[in-house]
Amino acid sequence: MKALDLDVLAMIVAVADTGNISRAAEVVHRSQSAVSMQIKTLETALGKPLFVRGPRNVMPTQDGEVLLTYARRMLALRDEAWAAVVRPDITGRVVIGVPDDYASSLLPSILKKFSATYPKVEIQVVGLPSVALAPMVKDGSVDLVCATRVKGLSGEFIRFEPMVWAASPAAHEIWRERPLPIAVFLPGSVARENAIRSLEREKIGYRTSYESPSLMGLLSMVEAGLAIAPLARCAVPAHLSLLGQAQGLPEIDPLEVVLARSSKSKRPPCDFLAEKIMTELRL
Repeated sequence: MKALDLDVLAMIVAVADTGNISRAAEVVHRSQSAVSMQIKTLETALGKPLFVRGPRNVMPTQDGEVLLTYARRMLALRDEAWAAVVRPDITGRVVIGVPDDYASSLLPSILKKFSATYPKVEIQVVGLPSVALAPMVKDGSVDLVCATRVKGLSGEFIRFEPMVWAASPAAHEIWRERPLPIAVFLPGSVARENAIRSLEREKIGYRTSYESPSLMGLLSMVEAGLAIAPLARCAVPAHLSLLGQAQGLPEIDPLEVVLARSSKSKRPPCDFLAEKIMTELRL
């Protein structure tokens, strides 16, 4: 059996996202028994289990994770193909607010695909910290915000983004210095608060050698070997090293990424971009 039914792949994704066959059945509007049967049939055809069924949840196996990667891509391509034919004349403008660390890592491919599907929709990106974007959603200055959940910013949950310590490979084990030199975002940043809380919890002395609202500012300090920076893993360039408990550094709480919408965003272009973001970024 080499054919992969897209409806069955949608069930696989729903089960992985919800961790529960019953909730997944609600998502795909099928009965629980139908979802279970379809997954079992596919597992039989593949000759490999896709999920490990526990007493309270269902988790993908290693083979299941591999299939999930392809399933998400295939479903996204299906949606793009449908949109390209059914919604080719959508016009308008969408203003989306995104902090630097997500704008450079999570959004580029999404916006590229969206623009290819809806070439007549103008997109304006506002790059500001999450805490600065929260009031802009309320006053309608932006239509959408893809950011870290902060006080005053409520939105639909997308994913938990892991945080890591980033350092220059050329730096001579700067993470061993005490107090530890760190480069962090300005006060109000959840990434900053999470990192400092983790250091204080482990009683590790630190000094804020650099503060900036800009990701590029933090990266410049790290690349110069003058500090390490607590960053969302997605925002760390490939040429930097990822540090953690193996280097004696504490684990940092992850960031909760959400999609918020203003009251003025109830328009087709905003709906379709919001849908695209949720589809592409949900793990």
